Amino acid sequence: MRSRILAMVPARRRGGGLLAGLAMLLPVAACENRPLAMGDFNSIITTAAPALWGEVGGDLVPALERTVFTVRDEKIFTVTPAEPGTDDWFKLRMLKQQLVIGTEADPWMTPVLEKVGEPVAAPEIAHVEDVWARGQVVTAVVLEEGNEVESLRELAAALGDTYVDWFRSRSVARMFVTDPDTVMSRELAEKHGFSLLVPAVYRYEATDSVHVFRNDNPDSSELIRQFAVTWQSPIQPDFGTEELLAWRARTVDGYYDYPQVVNSERVIEGPETLNGLQAYSYQAVWENPPGEYPAGGPLIVRAVDCPEQGRRYLVDAWLYAPGRDKYEYMVQLDEITSSFRCTGP
Repeated sequence: MRSRILAMVPARRRGGGLLAGLAMLLPVAACENRPLAMGDFNSIITTAAPALWGEVGGDLVPALERTVFTVRDEKIFTVTPAEPGTDDWFKLRMLKQQLVIGTEADPWMTPVLEKVGEPVAAPEIAHVEDVWARGQVVTAVVLEEGNEVESLRELAAALGDTYVDWFRSRSVARMFVTDPDTVMSRELAEKHGFSLLVPAVYRYEATDSVHVFRNDNPDSSELIRQFAVTWQSPIQPDFGTEELLAWRARTVDGYYDYPQVVNSERVIEGPETLNGLQAYSYQAVWENPPGEYPAGGPLIVRAVDCPEQGRRYLVDAWLYAPGRDKYEYMVQLDEITSSFRCTGP
C-alpha cells in the first residue's frame, strides 16, 4: 500500500478509451468555466460503486468520521455517500470535499486521474483540486481491479489519517492568513526569555510576569481565542495536576477578565516533549462559576520546564465559541502554544 499527495497539475487525457459511451458523466470536468464549489469542507461526499460501498462503507465511515474531544465528542468530518450517475450525485459533486473510490476503469475516476496527470500504482491515495468545481478538494482512492474490497479496507486507516492531517494543515494555514507577528516574537525572546509564533491579529499585553494574548475578532460575544504565558522560579520537584490547576486558577483570578473554573469530569492529560523540553499537558473544559453568565469552552494548559533558565512556564489556552464546531480553533491554539521555546538563560 502506498499513499502520496500529488499537487494539482494540468489535466492530461489518459489512453484506453475509458470514456466510451460514458461521456455523460463528465460535462462539468470538461468545461473550462467550472462553477465555484459549494458547501463545507467538513462534509465528505463519497462516490463509489453501490456494491463496493455496501460491503466496505461500514468500515470506512468510522475511519473518516473520527471524533475529537472539545467540550464533547465532536466529529471532524461527516460522510455522505453518493451513487455515481444519479441525479443526487450530479448535485453533490459540486460540493467542496470529494472522495472518489474505484479502479482506473471506473468512469467517475477518469476526470480525477486526468488531474493527477501521471500513472498511479493501485492501491494508492492521491489528491487533486478543482475537478468538477473551483475551490474543490478531491481525494482519489485508486483500487486494484479484482481486489477492491480488500485493498479499500487496507487503506481505510491511512485515509482517515490523511483527512485529519489535511484538516490540521488547513486550520493552521487559515490562521496564518494573518502574518505572524515577528516583531513581537523577537521582543519576547530578547526581553522575556521565551518566544511564540502568533498571528498579528492577536492583541498582546503584559502585567507583572503574565503575558496575555487575545483574539476576539470579529465579536467577543461570538468568538474568543486567548492564551497566557507566565513562569515560576526555581523549578519545584514536586509538581502535578493539582499544582498545575492551582497555578492556573491564580492566573485566572488575577489577570483574566472573567472568572473560570475547570470541569474535570473528562480530562486528557499526560507528559509530553515540547520542542525538546519536558512538559505536561492537561485538556478539559472551563466554565464560569455558578451565579455568573453561563459560558464555557475547551482549554489546554501546559507546564513547560526550561532548566537553563531555572523556570517552569505555564502556557494556558482557552476558547469561547458558543454554537460552533471548536476543533479548528483548538488546532490553531495548539499550534501557537506548541511553538513555545525558551530563548536563553
